[in-house]
Amino acid sequence: MKVNDALLGLVLIALAAAVGLDVRTYPSIPGQSIGPGAFPGLIAALLVVCGGLLVIQGVRRRAQEPWIAWMPWTRSPRHLLALAVTIGSLLFTILCLDSLGFIVCAAVVLLAMFTTLRVRWTVAVPVALAVTLGIHTIFYFGLRVPLPWGVLQPLAW
Repeated sequence: MKVNDALLGLVLIALAAAVGLDVRTYPSIPGQSIGPGAFPGLIAALLVVCGGLLVIQGVRRRAQEPWIAWMPWTRSPRHLLALAVTIGSLLFTILCLDSLGFIVCAAVVLLAMFTTLRVRWTVAVPVALAVTLGIHTIFYFGLRVPLPWGVLQPLAW
């Protein structure tokens, strides 16, 4: 699906408005001219500028292209399945990460994606486990990011 730039520009402007409204609630730091909302506020202002430019560009192109155009891949069951698995994987991770833990969720998501891409099980399972454990190790030990253990909490190292 191809969306006209004007619609995407309006989405960026709406996002900037939401960020701008939220930044107003940030506390100010006494004695400082720049507070915690300065950088997000600057980003919001730049998003408004970029969104405005996209709206102008999209309105100019409106004569040559529709607001929304469906691409050929949207008629392919295989591609639609891959899209559904991707969205389902995100929802699964959002809903189950704390209860199941990073290792279980990441392995399940990778296996689902590998299966969708028709990777053989003899390759998919070891690669999914190795990548999951590798990412966990990098984040947990190298970057000191405490990923949730979930059901594997008794095995936490």
